[in-house]
Amino acid sequence: MSKVAVDTGVFVDYINRRSPYHEAAKVVISHLGQLELILPSITLAEICYVSARILMAAGVENGMKKAIEFVEWLYSHPAVRVVDNLSLSIEAAKLKLQYGIALADCYVLALSRLEGCKTLFRKREREMPEEIEKNFDVVFLEDYVSE
Repeated sequence: MSKVAVDTGVFVDYINRRSPYHEAAKVVISHLGQLELILPSITLAEICYVSARILMAAGVENGMKKAIEFVEWLYSHPAVRVVDNLSLSIEAAKLKLQYGIALADCYVLALSRLEGCKTLFRKREREMPEEIEKNFDVVFLEDYVSE
């Protein structure tokens, strides 16, 4: 089974049916079992928070409850592994010093480095330096979506 460290945006696009990356994110989630998704614990908090905001903005009743149900489903899924350890925190701190990008992104990249796997992001962000793509095996949903 292939493993991939996945950023929050992929899960948010899975929930947000209006996202231009929804279908690509849906393909990733539908392949759980063929893919092992590895997540730093900070990603679960982000998924819960951002999902709740999207659901509430869409007028979904009990948006936070639904977001919690989603992260509980992810957390307990046999093809999802949540990682939280000292080595990961230290590696994320090193990447934060080196690149100055969002700490949550540093955690996902650190996890991919420690696990020797690909990293999956929604899209290239302006604040993410180009050398990230040179130094990590990074994949972006935006590369699989025709505009």
